[in-house]
Amino acid sequence: MANIGEYELIAVIGVSEDASKYGHKIFRDMLKAGYPVAGVNPKGGFVLGNNIYKSLSEMDKKPDLVITVVPPAATEKIIEECNKLGIKTVWMQPGSESDSAIAKAATYGIKTITACFMVLKGIW
Repeated sequence: MANIGEYELIAVIGVSEDASKYGHKIFRDMLKAGYPVAGVNPKGGFVLGNNIYKSLSEMDKKPDLVITVVPPAATEKIIEECNKLGIKTVWMQPGSESDSAIAKAATYGIKTITACFMVLKGIW
């Protein structure tokens, strides 16, 4: 069973209004499972009744975990932003990781996990 109290705030990057996309499904199912989750998408807006932040920098509270559900090039930019904000753990969903993003994170001392959060935490 998931250890929901493990994180105070989780940012999911790549939350989409499109219910067929993984960014939407992950956000929806984490909310249902009771995780303290906030969505991020450069477009902003609202998804499932939740305000979607346009960037990590825009968030009121700094997340202690970032989950990327975006293309690898976007993940590399997210690593830069995490470094500036002092975020130390990034979980790259399958398909969002790249060797470059992982190497960049390592140079900044950011811990990366490249696996499906949803499967490993028993949500899916």
